[in-house]
Amino acid sequence: MIILPNKKDAIHKAWLYRILEEIADDPYLPAVLYFKGGTCASMLGWLDRFSVDLDFDYAGGEKDIEKTRTALCTIFKKLGLVIKDESKNGIQYFLKYENIGRNTIKLETAFPLFKSSKYAPERFAEIDRILICQTKETMFAHKLSALQDRYKKTGHVAGRDIYDIHHFFMKGYEYNIAIIKERSRKEVKDFFSDLILFIENNVTDKVIAEDLNPLLLPDKFSYMRKFIKRETLSLIRDEVLRLKKL
Repeated sequence: MIILPNKKDAIHKAWLYRILEEIADDPYLPAVLYFKGGTCASMLGWLDRFSVDLDFDYAGGEKDIEKTRTALCTIFKKLGLVIKDESKNGIQYFLKYENIGRNTIKLETAFPLFKSSKYAPERFAEIDRILICQTKETMFAHKLSALQDRYKKTGHVAGRDIYDIHHFFMKGYEYNIAIIKERSRKEVKDFFSDLILFIENNVTDKVIAEDLNPLLLPDKFSYMRKFIKRETLSLIRDEVLRLKKL
């Protein structure tokens, strides 16, 4: 169940579930949209923070992208969502619903799939629907990789990536080693050594505060921001030491 930092976030959560329910009930879309990311993890109870977007891996062929876009647009029209902006080539939409305050949902797909990614059906209790999702191990590996890859692509560091990495380590989740190798083209020990340097040099208190503040309960945010960078670095260093002993 998604954590709600603010009671107003319940409206956004309701819209996320409306869209997901329509996708799950569509005769075509569940076969090509594999749910992933922070919202997926939060809804499944793997993560304890709020998340605002819908992210999927696109499992269809390039020739089927237009069919997928048409099916999604039919859903948006049925729900009364307004498309504020969209990708002209891929599958990315910014959807507006009526509300004072937060009123936009980004729905985005990644294509092509990473060969090492694994998926499994998961039940979403609040809507009583099953969707194919990234496995927990796949999701953790992509979270580890996303921190640096996001920066290379956009020049932006997301504080939520640090939070999620910290949370997954603290929960004792395993990560898919093959994904890290596929995305970074490095051995895992070298990847983690580079990640340590990246966090030391690029993750600031400002980065953590700006991104995480709206996603956590106020008390938890105040508590976590004090040590999350230090602890995440410690957890990764411990993982490097563990790997060296193998």
